[in-house]
Amino acid sequence: MDAGLNVAGCSFSPCKDSPTQRYQQGSEKSIKHEELAKLMKWKLLRGKFRPRLQQLVEGNSAESVETASKRAFKVLPNLRLAVEALTVLKGVGPATASAVLAAGAPHLAPFMADESMLALPGLQPLSYTLPAFLDFAKQMSDIANSLQKQDIDFGWTPHKVELVLWTVEMAKKMEEDDILCLLNSDTTNTNTLDSESPHPAKKRKSQNDSNLASKKKTKC
Repeated sequence: MDAGLNVAGCSFSPCKDSPTQRYQQGSEKSIKHEELAKLMKWKLLRGKFRPRLQQLVEGNSAESVETASKRAFKVLPNLRLAVEALTVLKGVGPATASAVLAAGAPHLAPFMADESMLALPGLQPLSYTLPAFLDFAKQMSDIANSLQKQDIDFGWTPHKVELVLWTVEMAKKMEEDDILCLLNSDTTNTNTLDSESPHPAKKRKSQNDSNLASKKKTKC
């Protein structure tokens, strides 16, 4: 996620293929119907796939999306009212609303990414409710303020803190997978050198098939 929504230049994720939102400079911030639909597609690719949500979001009228998003940005810095303004839209819950707000107001709102929330105390089990978002946002804001005092040039925001936590958690997952891949590779090398089998060709094929299945599970 890029640090700011120019809803013409801010992305909703650290990923390069994440969607962006746009608004005209000097006018009220808002998002378009097609942009909200794109955001939902991106969100569903990252989490649990629920196609019904995509249908609900696309069922909103262009006018209702623009009206709700304008109202949401207008009531900031009150995050509660901003989320409530967006969640009147079909298919938009607090998590989706947080993505819109993080893009348009990264200095106030973080995105409710699972990985970022798992890194914080008191947020487990994960809940995608308004109170959970407000708690998450408060912790992100407190951390950003603390870091800003130590590094005044970086421009820490709740959104940037959320991105750092997301990156750390993703790095942990990648490291675990890499270790499993390495172990699978070592096992394969050892087994294929075993010449004591009465049917070495068959044994190697069975071991290679087993290793391939294991690699698929760990995404090697």
